[in-house]
Amino acid sequence: MVVGGGCYGTFYASQLAKAKARGKTEYRKVLIIDRNRDCRARRELGEADNRAFVTQDWSTFFDDWLSHAPRTTHPAPDDQIVPSPHMPHLMFEWVLRRARQRWPTRAVSVETVPGKIPTPYDRSSGGPDATRYVSWADWICPTHCIEPALCPAIGASRTWEMGDTVREPRCSCASIKSSAWGCSPRKRCAPATVWSRRPGLLVSPQRSWWGRSRAVMGH
Repeated sequence: MVVGGGCYGTFYASQLAKAKARGKTEYRKVLIIDRNRDCRARRELGEADNRAFVTQDWSTFFDDWLSHAPRTTHPAPDDQIVPSPHMPHLMFEWVLRRARQRWPTRAVSVETVPGKIPTPYDRSSGGPDATRYVSWADWICPTHCIEPALCPAIGASRTWEMGDTVREPRCSCASIKSSAWGCSPRKRCAPATVWSRRPGLLVSPQRSWWGRSRAVMGH
């Protein structure tokens, strides 16, 4: 599932098609979700036997699709959701809606991920979205970087891994479980996983290029 049929979605879908044609990957079908029926991806790529378009609001689509997962008996391990770098909030908001539906009598709020993370970049939005951005990068990363062992931005080996960072004793944020990419809007770094030790806590399963970390608190 490619989220968005604009410039990012068109690029991702075209890369998948090229890889499949060259025998580098295999998939059953690519779904491109966009509320615009005449989105760029439809105009430039069009429908195919292994590509279809869903004209729907993203949040509405996820509410339906994810509520029925797993929805296939195909032997594939799972379905993959491919968001653009600007969409980490979609999975978070889905978890938030699910929490409020599952526990309607409980108070569910959004809080900034607490604790100290020893990265050179660590900023909070300061807004009502309670977003926190963290990154080991001290440079602007390529937009479509796949984070190889040799960092293309500095021409040297990547010596950092956000998942390792948040598990280190010096990191005091081990009260949250979050699958996120810890980066600022202009930076990137590796995926972070922080394990929860706090009861009554839900966390977004977002995989964000920007590391927009937020916790859903249930009381």
